[in-house]
Amino acid sequence: MTDDKTTSTLAVTAAEAPERAKRSNYPEPFASRMAGRTKRPLGDLFGLRNFGVNLTRLAPGAQSALMHVHSRQDEFVYVLEGRPTLVTDQGEVALEPGMCAGFPADGIAHHLVNRTTSDVVYLEIGDRTKGDMATYPSDDLAAELAPDGQWSFRHKDGRPY
Repeated sequence: MTDDKTTSTLAVTAAEAPERAKRSNYPEPFASRMAGRTKRPLGDLFGLRNFGVNLTRLAPGAQSALMHVHSRQDEFVYVLEGRPTLVTDQGEVALEPGMCAGFPADGIAHHLVNRTTSDVVYLEIGDRTKGDMATYPSDDLAAELAPDGQWSFRHKDGRPY
């Protein structure tokens, strides 16, 4: 349902929202490592501009992202189903439904990994601060958020992918 002030949806069943068409923004050889991850961009459905919300599902063996840290954007995850492992540059934490974790900008590098035989489902929330950059300590990858909201990727030595 919409009104004159917005063209966005007012309410949806999250699990029925459309999946993101593009599985990953990463260039190869990194994009294929996101196999088994499905995102439903909920915030976009409502026209949210200041932060994003995704309902994300990780199949067994899948990971949320490459281990990364943002320069300006904060991130938050809330586990709904399953038991992911939070992997950081400071160690690992086993998560379960009802647990959450937050990552301030310029904080610790992190990602979630599903090491179980069941799906993991969680909400991920992050702001959309302009001028953000992402670093990937375990991979030859760096990213910069362009003014149009698209990520551009390069090798750590500056060569583009």
